[in-house]
Amino acid sequence: MRLALLTAALLATAPAVAAGLTIEPITITEWKAVYGRIEARDLVPARSRIGGIVIDLLVTEGDEVKAGDRIATVRDDKIEFQIASYDAQLRALEAQLARAQSELERGQSLVDKGIATTQRLDQLRTDVDVALNQIASTQAQRSVVVQQGQEGAVLAPADGRVLTVPVTRGAVVMPGEQIASLGGGGFFLRLAIPERHSASLVQGASIKITGDGQELTGRMAKIYPQIDNGRVVADVEVEGLDSAFVDARVLVEVPVGERQGIVVPREAVTTRSGIDFVSVMRDGQPVARAVVLGEPLVGDAGKLEVLTGLSAGDVVALP
Repeated sequence: MRLALLTAALLATAPAVAAGLTIEPITITEWKAVYGRIEARDLVPARSRIGGIVIDLLVTEGDEVKAGDRIATVRDDKIEFQIASYDAQLRALEAQLARAQSELERGQSLVDKGIATTQRLDQLRTDVDVALNQIASTQAQRSVVVQQGQEGAVLAPADGRVLTVPVTRGAVVMPGEQIASLGGGGFFLRLAIPERHSASLVQGASIKITGDGQELTGRMAKIYPQIDNGRVVADVEVEGLDSAFVDARVLVEVPVGERQGIVVPREAVTTRSGIDFVSVMRDGQPVARAVVLGEPLVGDAGKLEVLTGLSAGDVVALP
């Protein structure tokens, strides 16, 4: 009984043996830091359909617009004169039509009395038909000019944000000239990665984005096959991307390869006098061993890579 009590007392007073972690190499993803540029998916110009003077400009850079919103008005003073000219022609043709119809009625009465011939009556009917056709033609021409005047309203071609407005109120513009450019369809990051990493790029890979003090995760949506100036162009889709500034540069970390390495939990490392130590089990006892550490693993700040000082199979003591 005394021996059992003595053994229990010794176990209670003995120091606790730290838990051990057997070191095995793991696959570590190599990341490369590059800058991505925020771009609009669709860059659509809003153009003037007629030439004239910009009499009204309703948007400025940064405004949000919907498809069909009027963003400017272009006026061509010649259109009003053309409409007035067609109105005068219509009045003259209507007077000719009224006279031709009156002559037709008179000719019909003469034919009924046997005074005029049927040939003369056919000629009068033809005059009425000619007047009607001339009126229809002039009305169609007038409608074309009226439509041109209505096309002076410059409409937003799509939903989006106004990026540039290269004209001012009172400026003279030509047909087809750009009044504003719109960015729509959402925003994404465009990367330009050195071509030596092209073989390591995988469409759909996860991308780390750092901006405005926060970290976001994106997806490599498209890798373009044409290399531009020694760089591979790729698009990254990001949820919650700040699109306040288009063409802004954002720091991005892209996976470009893999390698084998040794990692330990951060709590297994102690620092004394500027030197990092890891406790390794030797004959059941923890022994401090100096190590050289790398950067924290991307996406797992709780682990550190050990560059030198540990080997596969070592047992690290954990607190």
